Amino acid sequence: MRIDRRTFMAMIGLATPTLGVGLQGTAMAEDNKPITLFAFGDSLTAGYGVAPGDAFPVKLEAALKAAGRNVHVVNAGVSGDTTADGLSRLEWSLPPDARAAIVEFGANDAFRGVPVKIMRGNLERIVAALTARGLAVLIAGMRVSHNYGPQYTAEFNAAFGDIATEYGADLYPFFLDGVVLDATLNQADGIHPNAKGVDVIVSRITPSVTALIDRVATNGK
Repeated sequence: MRIDRRTFMAMIGLATPTLGVGLQGTAMAEDNKPITLFAFGDSLTAGYGVAPGDAFPVKLEAALKAAGRNVHVVNAGVSGDTTADGLSRLEWSLPPDARAAIVEFGANDAFRGVPVKIMRGNLERIVAALTARGLAVLIAGMRVSHNYGPQYTAEFNAAFGDIATEYGADLYPFFLDGVVLDATLNQADGIHPNAKGVDVIVSRITPSVTALIDRVATNGK
């Protein structure tokens, strides 16, 4: 699925700020303004096959607010995206006020047999671009089984941690941790989490995201 810039902006609810706000009102608004977290990924981020309210970004935002963090999570997931697709739309997908990002790609590269060198290069360019703009980044890793062959498996699984180390990003090693291969937590395709599966993902990743947000708030960037 490919979408244009106008359609995507409408999807994520990115609007042009209203002009004419007084200086005092602007300062007060800034004090109460949530930290914008850019959830950038594929169908696992987008919420493929679940109700809109059960999508990962929606439930993550609720969990963060319950933990006392004033965060707005932007759903920038597009089903079917590879790392190349993500890289191609990064510039116009990124909200101008984003201060942190979760990067979740890789599964579709593996499904399509994309060489690890290419996948890794694309992911590295995404993370490099985000960090260069001052965003704090959490890489949500993906893993493949040994069915792909020992060399592909080893190189693929190691890529996420290697990039995190190189660019000073945080790492959540496996986005589907606790969900993969559990039929009760997945949809009929055995690939995408159902609503309960999303709950498990959110509960497990929230401590890592909370740490990311706390660092943003402390560092003021």
